[in-house]
Amino acid sequence: MKGTAMLTPRIRTLGASLHEARLGAHFSLRELARRIGVNPSLVSHWERGSRVPSVEDVAGVLGALGVVGEEKRRILNLARGSAEQGWIAYGRPGTPNQLTCVVACEKAASSLVEWSPLGIPGLLQTSDYARALLESTGLAADEVERRVGIRMERRRVIVGAGALPFEALIGEAALRDTLGTPSTMAGQLRALAALSARPTITIRVVPSAIGWHQGLAGRFILYDIRDSQPVVYFEHLSSGAFVADDYDVRQYRAAIEGLHRVALSAADSAALVAELAEEIEARDRHQVAQE
Repeated sequence: MKGTAMLTPRIRTLGASLHEARLGAHFSLRELARRIGVNPSLVSHWERGSRVPSVEDVAGVLGALGVVGEEKRRILNLARGSAEQGWIAYGRPGTPNQLTCVVACEKAASSLVEWSPLGIPGLLQTSDYARALLESTGLAADEVERRVGIRMERRRVIVGAGALPFEALIGEAALRDTLGTPSTMAGQLRALAALSARPTITIRVVPSAIGWHQGLAGRFILYDIRDSQPVVYFEHLSSGAFVADDYDVRQYRAAIEGLHRVALSAADSAALVAELAEEIEARDRHQVAQE
């Protein structure tokens, strides 16, 4: 058994994965602890990430819970590299490792900032927009619906009780590029306008064609974490990276400051979102009349 350690993204994901595995097997903390011969408080520490289990400990937990196959290999691999401060999680966005860590970071965060140049941030998406986006990736229908459900559940961190402060910096292209039907896109823009009125949500649009700025390097999310170091997450086609190094986090904070300098104000952003929704609806009405 390892002692206490810095709560790295990988340790956070390992703890969340063990917790999910226990709940999936319908075991209480006490029952699992009895099966593997440890104190229930130790199992709780493992799941919270405040203590780090060895690979042997994790193997014992998974054996007691009956976890086998690919899921067993995934969780054991997390345990083998748990000390790594940064972490590249291979696989397309939404795969178990990435999604588990993203959800764990959201739950542990004190605030979030997301820069999304080409799409609506996931936490702000309507179910119709999310469905259209996921369908475009070629996923099976049942997997699309499963992921839409998870995405809607995750919204609770910014709209539910105790909502976290959330700042979304959105590229203008994300608002103008129609995803799904016109009604889907107009509904998404209307939802953005409504969300921007919430006191804990700030939405600012970064205009197109303003020249080079640091945000052009790509989408990212900065999680300020309660009682731990901040984490930056960014994703690519077949992998996602979680970065917790102080130097790197400072670079992303600098990028956010740069985006603030070129973004529209929250009020002007809300006005633009409403205007674009009107334009889409007007074009749709005209198209229907023409038909």
